Order: sequence, then C-alpha cells, then structure tokens
Amino acid sequence: MTLIIAEAGVNHNGSDELAFALVDAAHKAGADIVKFQTFKAKNLVTEDAQQAEYQITNSGQIESQYSMLKRLELSYESHHKLVKYCKNLGIEFLSTAFDSESLSFLVDDLGITRLKLPSGEITNAPLVLEHARTGCDLIVSTGMATLSEIEQVLSVIAFGYLNKHGNPTDEQLQATYFSEEGKKLLNEKVTLLHCTTEYPAPFDDINLNAMDTMKNAFKLAVGYSDHSEGIIVPVAAVAKGAVLIEKHFTVDKTLSGPDHKASLDPIELKAMVDGIRTVEKVLGDGIKGPRPSEVKNKSVARKSLVAANSIAAGELFKEGNLTVKRPGNGINPIKYWHYLNTPSGKNYKAGDLINE
Repeated sequence: MTLIIAEAGVNHNGSDELAFALVDAAHKAGADIVKFQTFKAKNLVTEDAQQAEYQITNSGQIESQYSMLKRLELSYESHHKLVKYCKNLGIEFLSTAFDSESLSFLVDDLGITRLKLPSGEITNAPLVLEHARTGCDLIVSTGMATLSEIEQVLSVIAFGYLNKHGNPTDEQLQATYFSEEGKKLLNEKVTLLHCTTEYPAPFDDINLNAMDTMKNAFKLAVGYSDHSEGIIVPVAAVAKGAVLIEKHFTVDKTLSGPDHKASLDPIELKAMVDGIRTVEKVLGDGIKGPRPSEVKNKSVARKSLVAANSIAAGELFKEGNLTVKRPGNGINPIKYWHYLNTPSGKNYKAGDLINE
C-alpha cells in the first residue's frame, strides 16, 4: 500500500493550535503520516539570506529568510506534545531536520526512527552523513538533482550506515556504495522521492517518467513528493508505481505564509488520499483473466454457434447454415471453422444452439 505523507511543513505559522489542527486534518483525510519541519533559524540561514521568489509571492511579505523562519519555528515542547497527540490518534509523526541540533533532538529526544532528507540538503554531505549514522530509515527527496548527485548522496548514506566514525575519502565512498553490504542497506532502508522544487511546480516540469529512470539506475524504492496544483499528479504517480506520496496541505489557503497557497486544503487532501486508494484497487494483481464481477456476463455478452436455418441430421455444416449469435452458453464460435464441412449429428431448427 502506498505510504501517504501529509506535509504540514511550516503551515502551522508557529502556532501550536494550528499545528494540532493540521494533525487532525491529516488524520481525518486518512493520511499515514503527518510531517512537520524542525529547525533552528540561527543554524539554517544567515541573517541576511534572501527569500525565494515563491516565498515572497505566497506570503506577500518581503523580509530575510532568517526573520521568516524564526517565526515558523516550533518549540521542542510543542514537538513533544505533537508526538503524543499523533500517537493517540494513530497517525505517525514525522519531521524533517534541517540542522544537526534538530536532528539530534528528533532522534535522541523524540525517538523518531524514520527521517526525511529534503531536496535542498542532499548536497549537504555532513548533514547527510549524520542522518545515516542514526541508523534510521531515510526518505530522500531529489528535487533539482542529477543522477550523479543522487549517486553521491547514496554513497554518503551507505558509508554512514556502515561507519559510525571518521570522515570518508572519495575512494571509501565509492567502495562502500558498490559494496554488497552497502547496496543491501540502501535497498532495505532508503526510499528515493522524485520531486520538482518549485511552488507550484509547472506541469511541464513534473517529469514523472524520471521515476522509472531512478528505479532503473539505483534499484531502490521510488516515491514522489508533489508541489503541483491539485491532486492529479500524485494520483498519477501512484499509477506509475510510486511507493510513497508526499503532499503539502494547510487548514486554510488564505493564511499568510510561504506554503499555504501551494498546499491542498483538507477537502482536497482527503480527495487525494481517496484517489490514491482507488488507484491501488484498480491496478490489481496484473493477472489477465476473467474477474469475478464479469464472469456472470460472459453468457450474455458473448456468442455461440447457431443454426442459421434448418439443418437435418447428417447434413454438412456450411457457411450458409451455420452462424454466430448470442447467447454465449453454447459452442464457442472460435471453433467455427472446425465445424464447417462436418456432418450434423442431429436435426436443428433455425435459431437452435449447436450442441455437439
């Protein structure tokens, strides 16, 4: 079954009340996981780092990234409350750590066993190595990345899983990545996510076929992190074989903030989850054969060999006296030529089903 992550991100706007409302909405929609973002602004950006264009457009506010992110921090106390709340509801809590301090908090204090590496951090080799050394399962988003960059991050992850100390050389990274044990751990513990890092992502830039490219290149599970408008693309990604879907959502698209406008509302989120679950059903088991619901229609929809006119016993079946008509509970007309020029074993009236 496809794992569905409802990405709350920073759509709580720094408010505990909004954060809990987001958890409620994700749970009600049927998502498997609700994901937040854990960071300390001081560890993430310089004080004069500029906002991305989409952040200015969506928030309607020009300020430094530091000022924006500082407002969007959730306290550690809030994290503890959210983890407990999620556990009581039966939905998994997940958060992305954007710095070492936050990573340590998630793993050592909250006991998180699954981590998400965002697209913007996959070239941050030291942080990637720290993630791998936790031993946690990793979801690796690959927005903006080339196949070469993905291979590089996987080599760091493999090294981190197998070596708890020391800094790797290029040769060690390559050797670990291609080692049998390294490949085995990557296969067991890593899921790659195709992603287009734009908010909203233009449909022409989605490139879902890249999922197949990644599967073939790395032989790992591949999912999709969606930033497009609506729910068509993530549902289509499941039909393409995505094992995991991540999608931003909000309780109100009109709220101020960098991600609200490019997020689903609760009704849309539920529609996406329902659409994904429907796609899972219609994909089926891949075995081609009559399905249980259609068996009863075979005799009605198909045809049988029928006497076109009266046929006397011993008379040869010919194209002129043998035809094909419904119902389909007689001789299969695939045998039409087998009967031609053979003698009839009995008398038939026009319209009788051939039954010999």
